[in-house]
Amino acid sequence: MRTVVVGASSGLGRSLGIGLAHRGGKLALLARRYDRLVDAAKEAGPGTLAIRCDVTDPSSCGEAIEEAASGLGGIDALVYAPAIGPLARLVDLDADTWRRTFDTNVIGAALVTAAAIPHLTASGGVAAYLSSVSASLTPPWPGLGAYIVSKAALDKLVDAWRAEHPRIGFTRVVVGDCAGGEGPSRTEFASEWDATLAGELGPVWLSRNYVSGSLLPVDELVRVVDSVLRCDAAACVPSVIVTPRPPT
Repeated sequence: MRTVVVGASSGLGRSLGIGLAHRGGKLALLARRYDRLVDAAKEAGPGTLAIRCDVTDPSSCGEAIEEAASGLGGIDALVYAPAIGPLARLVDLDADTWRRTFDTNVIGAALVTAAAIPHLTASGGVAAYLSSVSASLTPPWPGLGAYIVSKAALDKLVDAWRAEHPRIGFTRVVVGDCAGGEGPSRTEFASEWDATLAGELGPVWLSRNYVSGSLLPVDELVRVVDSVLRCDAAACVPSVIVTPRPPT
């Protein structure tokens, strides 16, 4: 299976890229931070491609997908993992933060997918997009409004792609609390959060039971995504939920 993983330089995207490579097949890892990407490709194994891609740049998206298709000999599967989640109350969000969030979480997914459509159509392939329980399974989390709204938009984007290209299997993978792997593969989702605001909002999330109290093993996420990508496009489920079991 010839798979392209976008957002593979860190966090869940890196964990998925390396994990899927270890499960067999040919991988192209795409991300903006090329130096980290090269290290991830080395860990994934011989033959794994490292291709620079800035998902906020249309020309970069198109060039990266074409380079991946050329290097892999086609594309059977696409995984879109990039996401940013600024922590701020809605009243404090400025226009630049809204644009930056949608550029990465939604528009980037649209640009990458558009570039990959001819290749996925030719192979009858599958595309999977990492979504979040906060966008569909829980009420909105205070402080994560921009992220949640963008992920809800991503969910609809996946539905829209499916409606226009029924020969391709489009799936959203709804992920609960997951720490990712170790070292560079650990999630950086909260790395830029204001510690004071996080300290105020964390107890609110806990009191409303939005936080499960346990973390999903990243290997389980890799297993589920691998299973999704290996589905026949016609039988591909539209959505799959991967969340940790609540603590006993």
